[in-house]
Amino acid sequence: MKEVAILGAGYAGLRALRELQKQSEMHITLVDRNDYHYEATDLHEVASGNQPKEKIIYPIKDVVDTKVTTFVQDEVKKIDPDQQVVELKQNQPLHYDYLVVALGFESETFGISGAKENALEMVDVETAEKVYDHIKAMMEKYKETKDKKYLRLVVCGAGFTGIELVGALQEGKTRYAKIANVDPAEIEIYCIEAVANILPMFNDSLTQYCLDYLNKWNVHLLTSSPIKAIKPERVIYSNDDQDKELEAATIIWTTGVSGSHVIGESGFSEKRGRVMVNDDLTDPDHENIYIIGDVSAVMDKESNRPYPTTGQISLQMGEHAAKNIERQVKGEPKQDFTFKNLGSVASIGNTHAFGYVGSTGVKGYPASFMKKMIMNRSLLKTGGLKEVMSKGRFDLYH
Repeated sequence: MKEVAILGAGYAGLRALRELQKQSEMHITLVDRNDYHYEATDLHEVASGNQPKEKIIYPIKDVVDTKVTTFVQDEVKKIDPDQQVVELKQNQPLHYDYLVVALGFESETFGISGAKENALEMVDVETAEKVYDHIKAMMEKYKETKDKKYLRLVVCGAGFTGIELVGALQEGKTRYAKIANVDPAEIEIYCIEAVANILPMFNDSLTQYCLDYLNKWNVHLLTSSPIKAIKPERVIYSNDDQDKELEAATIIWTTGVSGSHVIGESGFSEKRGRVMVNDDLTDPDHENIYIIGDVSAVMDKESNRPYPTTGQISLQMGEHAAKNIERQVKGEPKQDFTFKNLGSVASIGNTHAFGYVGSTGVKGYPASFMKKMIMNRSLLKTGGLKEVMSKGRFDLYH
């Protein structure tokens, strides 16, 4: 019986697991540092306090078929591809015939001084909860001091994640204001972005929809403003060739992510924790190792650039990697991966969204509806119908 190890229980890892568990001629070991899966695309909801963490997590054991799979809750320290061994922090080394590496992402500071020490990251459930706890604490501090810096929330980065977080924070303003005992209009939200034009993945009409709402909500969007440093309760950025300083007690870092540090430390050929994989999703040097999700770079041959790492592509990669392992076990040739883009929708709060369904642009209520359907679909793909019924988004009518 072949031994298959899956490292990481995110979108890619759990999708691979669900596919592989249909087979009987292999034993699977799943490793994750948590005993739960979380919907990474919904972390901003927890960070803003708009959803409790329980809404975006479910137990990994709900997905594990114990007849064919062993779940090990542990941290991966290193992979030895030549010896086919995974070193774990607390348990004995794990030996495998086939390996699926789906270790997820980490915050990327790009070497900006003070970013790691003085800004809040939002990369998992724990850090998302810390953001919300911090916001509440700062609102309490305002009541004591009346210092306006405690009412100022700064999001560093206006990418997909940053903009969704800004929308969620806007939605939470009434709740924050109640803690601080102020009018919601006194809660200030800033978003600082290095480039001039945000969200290049969307057309002008969709981007303008977003910009119009940010303007309506009095969000301070500072574009063409690269961040130079983060000091305690201060963001240093450049604008019009001048360095400027913004004082705020809450600074949240969403400028970018890299793949897990384990990738580089294990000797894989990588850039920012991501491996440029073969067309069949295997590591260029090891045909029994599949590298998928946030630690994988898959080339889009049309743009000649890697696809963005999204939940959607991670799910498809997980399924494809599993099917290729099934083919290898049976002595059949592997097949190349083709990404089928079903579209992408960004939410700015619970009732506003914009993006593409297929190649069709949608915004407003139809987009908000589709966003929740996308969330439910990812739950179905990783957790099954039980998780959709208990954790799904059915608040479809506003």
